[in-house]
Amino acid sequence: MNAIRLVAVFAENKPGQTAAITKILADANINIRWVTVVNSGGFGVMKFLVSDCELAHQALRHQGLVASLLQVLAVEVPDRPGALQAVAECLARESINLESASGFVANHRAILVLELRDLVPARAALEKQGLRVLTQEEMLNL
Repeated sequence: MNAIRLVAVFAENKPGQTAAITKILADANINIRWVTVVNSGGFGVMKFLVSDCELAHQALRHQGLVASLLQVLAVEVPDRPGALQAVAECLARESINLESASGFVANHRAILVLELRDLVPARAALEKQGLRVLTQEEMLNL
């Protein structure tokens, strides 16, 4: 279904926490390809696209961290104004809620990482709009 797997870590928002978490991944020889960090006061969530989700998940949990695997969609969009708005409208027309999103440009390709509750209808709506949903391998090789 072309879902992208991320590792999500729930952690206390304090100095050194990012360093501690990324050290666990580095020590496990995990390559981080993308990261987002969001905090809400005393705690936050770090989400990673990594070279090996299972190993990263296992390494983080082994160190006592609250980690989970998360499926998202990554969609390539035109690198121009209004691209995110077009994706949001596409999803809204199908009554699909966009729970979280982030984006970046790599190698002249604009990529949106979308968290949605219902991935299958979201993928169908995006592809119907003419957008390309990326695979895990494509994301890791950007």
